Amino acid sequence: MRLPLIKHFTEFVEQNDADFLQETIETLESVTEVSSLKDEELDVIGELLSNMYGALEVSAMIKEGKPKKEALNEFMKRVVGAIDK
Repeated sequence: MRLPLIKHFTEFVEQNDADFLQETIETLESVTEVSSLKDEELDVIGELLSNMYGALEVSAMIKEGKPKKEALNEFMKRVVGAIDK
């Protein structure tokens, strides 16, 4: 996961709506079913999807009242903690 992408997607949700991001996720997930995709292409799509899902989680924390910076830091700590296990 890349924090700059998560920040960008979070700002997109703030300016527009989470539904736009959710629909993009659904579209990309559908694209992954194309059998002719190369592994590298699937990796890129997977990376985008994980960052979009992360942005939705951060956006939910912000909506609950957490400051953006705190929500981003908390999310990234959770991700890093999961990787370290």
